[in-house]
Amino acid sequence: MAAEESRSLLGHPASDSGPRVRNTKLYLAAFAAVLGPLSFGFALGYSSPVIPELGKISDPDLRLDSDRASWFGSVVTLGAAVGGVLGGYLVDKIGRKLSLMLCSIPYVLGYIVIISAHNVWMLYFGRMLTGLASGVTSLVVPVYISEVSHPKVRGMLGSCVQLMVVTGILGAYVAGMTLKWRWLAVLCSFPSCIMLLFMSFMPETPRFLLNQNKRSEAIAALCFLRGPHADHEWECQQIEASVQEEGLNLSEFKNPSIYRPLLIGVALMFFQQITGINAVMFYAETIFEEANFKG
Repeated sequence: MAAEESRSLLGHPASDSGPRVRNTKLYLAAFAAVLGPLSFGFALGYSSPVIPELGKISDPDLRLDSDRASWFGSVVTLGAAVGGVLGGYLVDKIGRKLSLMLCSIPYVLGYIVIISAHNVWMLYFGRMLTGLASGVTSLVVPVYISEVSHPKVRGMLGSCVQLMVVTGILGAYVAGMTLKWRWLAVLCSFPSCIMLLFMSFMPETPRFLLNQNKRSEAIAALCFLRGPHADHEWECQQIEASVQEEGLNLSEFKNPSIYRPLLIGVALMFFQQITGINAVMFYAETIFEEANFKG
């Protein structure tokens, strides 16, 4: 039964000799979505080059001592925790597409607050807003990509989420070598602005539309994502069947094939966080300076 359900979700069997699906617009939709993880990466990496600079600034209201720097770096995670919960509500309430468009707003507002900051509390608030958007992004983008992707490229496109996060972190580090902290904030706001623009032209996921009993819109979304020669009706029927069967009874958690992967996944995420990797990302430049690795 699991194999049948998987096949229903993924599309035609491999032996199917139907017309080849064109995924050009699918790649465009995926690109628009992964600008969110890119923004997430910029938010994570922003503090690393900025903390040393603000530690030497002449304005006492903006200068970061060790206590202020620790809050400036870590407060983004508080916003992300709230954003993760909020994203879980929004993704099913208003849809994947609109959730992504909405999360662009706190990204941009957060950087505007940082750019216009005249005291440390504005810096904290701006960082928390970008963290809020990051939490929503980290939940919604994988859902959007998995639901719009063709099975042949779903794994590849799904891996782009984490790739874009680390690209954003690296981008913030590299740009911070030449840009002052306010101009770096301007640069970090660009991906979310572009995401808001591009996502306005992208479709909602067929699965969410079918959940909302919007079958004609789901067919239109599949036509956009798969091209005119794909069997949209067949795929729509498979998604409908999957939607009707979705749901998990608590008694199913007694099944080892369900609770073991769940426990392993939760444990991996837990141990990843308690390693302190976020602290390394937030304070990377300071760490290297203290270790005399920076020229």
